[in-house]
Amino acid sequence: MTSITPEELIGPVQASPERRYRQWLIAIVVATLLVIYPVLYHHFLSNVATNWLPTMSTAFGIAAFTVMGLGLNFVVGYAGLLDLGYVAFYATGAYVAGWLGSQQFAQVTVNVGGTGFKGASGIHLNPWLIILIAAVFSALIGVVIGIPTLRLRGDYLAIVTLGFGEIIPQFVRNGDNLGGFNLTNGSFGLNGIDGLGFGNTLHRWFHFLPANFLNEADATWYYWSALLLVGLAIGASILLRDSRLGRAWVAIREDEDAAGAMGVPLMRTKTLAYLIGAFWGGAAGCMITLASSSTSPQAFSLQVSIFVLCMVILGGMGNVWGVALGGALLAYINYQGLYAAGNTFNNVFNSNVQIPEYSYLIYGILIVSFMLLRPEGLIPSARRRLELHEEEDETQAELAETAPA
Repeated sequence: MTSITPEELIGPVQASPERRYRQWLIAIVVATLLVIYPVLYHHFLSNVATNWLPTMSTAFGIAAFTVMGLGLNFVVGYAGLLDLGYVAFYATGAYVAGWLGSQQFAQVTVNVGGTGFKGASGIHLNPWLIILIAAVFSALIGVVIGIPTLRLRGDYLAIVTLGFGEIIPQFVRNGDNLGGFNLTNGSFGLNGIDGLGFGNTLHRWFHFLPANFLNEADATWYYWSALLLVGLAIGASILLRDSRLGRAWVAIREDEDAAGAMGVPLMRTKTLAYLIGAFWGGAAGCMITLASSSTSPQAFSLQVSIFVLCMVILGGMGNVWGVALGGALLAYINYQGLYAAGNTFNNVFNSNVQIPEYSYLIYGILIVSFMLLRPEGLIPSARRRLELHEEEDETQAELAETAPA
């Protein structure tokens, strides 16, 4: 008769207080360095390996895509639902930014704390309010998509989410004539979108607060804003992970039938994962659009969904810090890393190889290598690590039993 260990009975042992304190100390140090990075970059690091150090624009992109990775982690990492259409929420947040912060609807003139030109036609709301509205509206879209979708499982769920991910870009591409009304401006997209900022009133009181970030020399304030969004997403991820809802997500991920038999409301719990993930995807998409001052359907391809999914898988599904690290690493490679590697390679070997042109090949090699060498990701959750190692041990035991004497 095999004995059952306490770990097998009650699950993985919780981290010791000393380990938790060490983890939080590391998190505080890293957060402090990230906050002061613009100061370090401009005053101390700007002349050292500038090709490789992230610029403020790159740092903003890294932070924004990390938020999307953390949002998708609610769906894939916590609830175990394969979503290949996450770009739909990115697109939703982007177009909300365009609708509420540009001259797209020139038939009306509404300015409520906007950072654009005062008196300009169109709707110009406060950009911080726009981000909140975009996040909430994306969450509602997530519910609309999730209710008919989440009754499916496995490959069927992946295919349906892929379909919704393709429907949204096609809708905005053809939404320039909906009964004679121009909603999305078609393939041309939306331009002249107001940027983030603190407005003229706060700028007059506190001169160091810019009225509009688009007037700044670099993207430092955009980076700090995106970093704040990352902090909020990480905080929400940790709180929900340790809540009753988080445990229900994990139960569904491990065995949906058993979770349902134990009284977990499957549809409501899965829909909440979809809703919360869409919330953060919409917020990130809105902030990226406010920073670029434009958006178009060409930006919402399937590759974006795959890219964000890779962040979750390579970082460590279900682990907040792993997903944040994976998102930052892949976003850096996409925004600047490949270009820096290409410049360095060409300078050393006096060649003219365009390494960014082989980005998908490089990503493919990176993903295959990780799946073979470290399938649990960079920083896996304790449960995920145990599961994979248990499977490896069982496979090795079966091979040993079937091997000839």
